[in-house]
Order: sequence, then structure tokens, then C-alpha cells
Amino acid sequence: MILTDTRILEEMDKGNIVIEPFDRKCLGTNSYDVHLGNILATYDSRVLDAKKHNKIQYIEIPEEGLVLEPNTLYLGVTLEYTETKAHVPFLEGKSSTGRLGIDIHATAGKGDVGFCNTWTLEISVTQPVRIYAGMPIGQLIYFAVEGDVGTPYHSKDDAKYTTVTDRPVESMMWKNKF
Repeated sequence: MILTDTRILEEMDKGNIVIEPFDRKCLGTNSYDVHLGNILATYDSRVLDAKKHNKIQYIEIPEEGLVLEPNTLYLGVTLEYTETKAHVPFLEGKSSTGRLGIDIHATAGKGDVGFCNTWTLEISVTQPVRIYAGMPIGQLIYFAVEGDVGTPYHSKDDAKYTTVTDRPVESMMWKNKF
């Protein structure tokens, strides 16, 4: 079951959903619009290694925007910090973003109950496109869960993305044992 706008507000009042900053105008019928932060990152190497810590470099998006190019993975970050204590958040691209040829996540659209952070975006484009800090980039949809949560994400011993940040975070796949 997807939460409606009214239900999202009720859950915010209970403290089960946190969105900071929050703007009522960004609340849709059953989603909340999130915005692109002012920092992107790209990997230093064109060849990434799943068993190694791949280093990134940060890029500040200038006021006049930044042109993204195809065949490059950009890591972005949402302006909004969120906490989800009793629901499963899904991050989806906005249709207006998709119609510009911008994909905002390769595979990681689902959050976990207990996720408390900004969202790192895995941005790719089909053709060159100029983007701007603060532009609407995606929407959060909240799903109800059934049953008690045994271990919220932020309490897991092996959770890799719990350090609160306003910058994109590179893959931590290298921390897995395989």
C-alpha cells in the first residue's frame, strides 16, 4: 500500500517520516518531490573494481548549471535529508526528469526501514543535458510494511551508508565479503 499525501503528513506528525527541509508545495498526491543538491561526484577511474575502494572526485554545480555527458556515471545527492522509521521509501525519477533523458538510479531505488540520510543518486544521461542545483530530480514514495521490523537499517552492524552527509557517497561494495 502506498501512502497518500494525507497519510504522509500524519506519519510526519508522528515522527515516522522526516523530510528536511520540507515544503508542502512538494507534496504530491502520493509522493514527495526531492531536489538535486549542489555537489556531484565522478569516479577517478574509468574502470571500476567491485573488490576495491574506487575513489571519487567532487564537482560543485555552478549557478549556470553543469552539462552532463553520456557514458559517465555521476553520483548526485538529494538536497533533502530523510528518515523513515516505519515505512519503505522508494525513490523514483520524475517524469519531467526522464523526458530529459536523465536516469537518477541504476538499481538502488528502494530504501530500508530505518534509513536516515540524504539519498545518493546514480545519474546517467542519454544525451548531453544541463542540470542545476535545486532542480526537482525525483520523488519519494512510501510503502506501508507488514509486521515488526527486527533490525532497522541504521542499527545493522553491516550497514554501509549510515554516515550522514550532504555529498554523494561512492560504492561500498568493497566492504562485502565475496
